Amino acid sequence: MMKTGLILAGFAAVFATAAPARDEISGPVAAEILRIIDGDTLLVEAQPWPQQKMEVYVRIRGIDAPELRSKCLRIREAGLDAQHALEALTAKSRGIQLTRIAGDKYFGRIVADVKLLDGRSVADDLLLAGLVQTYDGGRKPREICPAD
Repeated sequence: MMKTGLILAGFAAVFATAAPARDEISGPVAAEILRIIDGDTLLVEAQPWPQQKMEVYVRIRGIDAPELRSKCLRIREAGLDAQHALEALTAKSRGIQLTRIAGDKYFGRIVADVKLLDGRSVADDLLLAGLVQTYDGGRKPREICPAD
């Protein structure tokens, strides 16, 4: 009984002096895409450590796609174009790698760099195609509906 008490006391001491949680995990974390939500968000099954899997929404770091729920028809169409491009990019290989993983401003979602298994950056490909804008996580500019 004494030995168990010493072990528990040892664990308590370790947790009491442990460093605070990091704000970012460098990765890579392997993940399988379950669903494309829109042009900058995925639902994945991530495997952060062996024999452990979890479903999580991933916001792709550094980009912002047009909103699918916009009041503006043109913006909704542009959002669909971005979503379809993301689906096409990931269609051949559902596997991806997540790096620079951090909490997002919305509970239950993370933000991360997303790379295809061939090493290409999903954000870079969508930016080069002109389907998304760069985004630093701050306040978004007011939505302006382009004239027909």
